[in-house]
Amino acid sequence: MRRQRLISGPGILLVWLYGVMVVGAVSRSAVQISTDFHKAPLAYTLSAIAGVVYGFITYSLVRGGERARKAALVCCAAELAGVLAVGAWTLAEPSAFPDATVWSDFGMGYLFIPVLLPVTAVFWLRKSRSQSGLPGENAANA
Repeated sequence: MRRQRLISGPGILLVWLYGVMVVGAVSRSAVQISTDFHKAPLAYTLSAIAGVVYGFITYSLVRGGERARKAALVCCAAELAGVLAVGAWTLAEPSAFPDATVWSDFGMGYLFIPVLLPVTAVFWLRKSRSQSGLPGENAANA
């Protein structure tokens, strides 16, 4: 049995976008943490966490298989919850974030991609499950 591919069709665009977000979030947070961590430790730590989450989702999409699809779904849900929580927090109490995170203002600094990407990914991952055929078809290959 072949492992279910998650990077066909729109999945290729998702991998590309998540890859860009990994580079953006990790590189930004690495510079900020190494140079100015004392200015905004919460913001910089959240950006680093976002980068790790993006990296795991990218890996899961490329890996394929049912277990990877489920892991990516969980991470996308966590990512969306994080974007919504941090986005609301930055609007409600801007002083808590002296510097922006990837998820500040719902990802406005990243063209709202951080809030749109997990929603799109969840739809794609759910659709890829329904297209895979039988309910347990790829479970042995995950």
